[in-house]
Amino acid sequence: MNKERLDKTISSQGLWSRKDAKALIRKGAVCVNGEVVKSADSYVDWDCDSVTVEGKALQLQQHVYLMLHKPKGVVSATEDREQPTVVDLVPDELKRKGLFPAGRLDKDTTGLLILTDDGEFAHDILSPKKHVQKIYLAKVDGRITDEIIEAFRTGVNVHNEYTTLPSKLTLVSSEEDGDWGRVVLREGMYHQIKRMFVSFGLHVTELHRIRMGKLDLDENLQPGQCRPLTPEEVQLLNTREEIAFEE
Repeated sequence: MNKERLDKTISSQGLWSRKDAKALIRKGAVCVNGEVVKSADSYVDWDCDSVTVEGKALQLQQHVYLMLHKPKGVVSATEDREQPTVVDLVPDELKRKGLFPAGRLDKDTTGLLILTDDGEFAHDILSPKKHVQKIYLAKVDGRITDEIIEAFRTGVNVHNEYTTLPSKLTLVSSEEDGDWGRVVLREGMYHQIKRMFVSFGLHVTELHRIRMGKLDLDENLQPGQCRPLTPEEVQLLNTREEIAFEE
């Protein structure tokens, strides 16, 4: 069983302080399993009880895991005085105390980003030692050659600072102003994909993450939208998979 005081349960959802939760309980705005409860020190079982506040149901779970379709112009941070953050995009009913992005996408990069309040989980899916793959679509201002593809496969020396782990680059399509490639990584160094291409004189003009682990970005999510992950999707995120270099 996973029991906790009612006022603490409500405040843990991130919408109300502990003081606010007690006030809501006192005025009869809180129901447990359909019955009004006016005692803040009552206990609820997260595994089997339902709680509503002012008629809205709480999603009781120890941690929250959200899939966000990150748009351009938003920073991967919990707060910023000058720019909108990915946490700002989360609707009130899904917000939690301690919510943060598990990893970063550059301000001009779009696609799949995970938000959670579970630090251990975030470490597991981001650690290079875990080899959880991330897949991106990247457009560059030139041509993706066989030489570049082979260099990605063996590891790219980035400005004599470090050599990347082997990755996989596949040519997807060619346009007049540049090529689109599909990049599979097992690590996430600072500006890694951009710096790898710069090593060959190419600049990334569009970058979009489509997968982490075995979890794909939900095609129904519009840029700026997010939704909770199912337990099965959380497991897909933490699935290690070796890069297959042969099609």
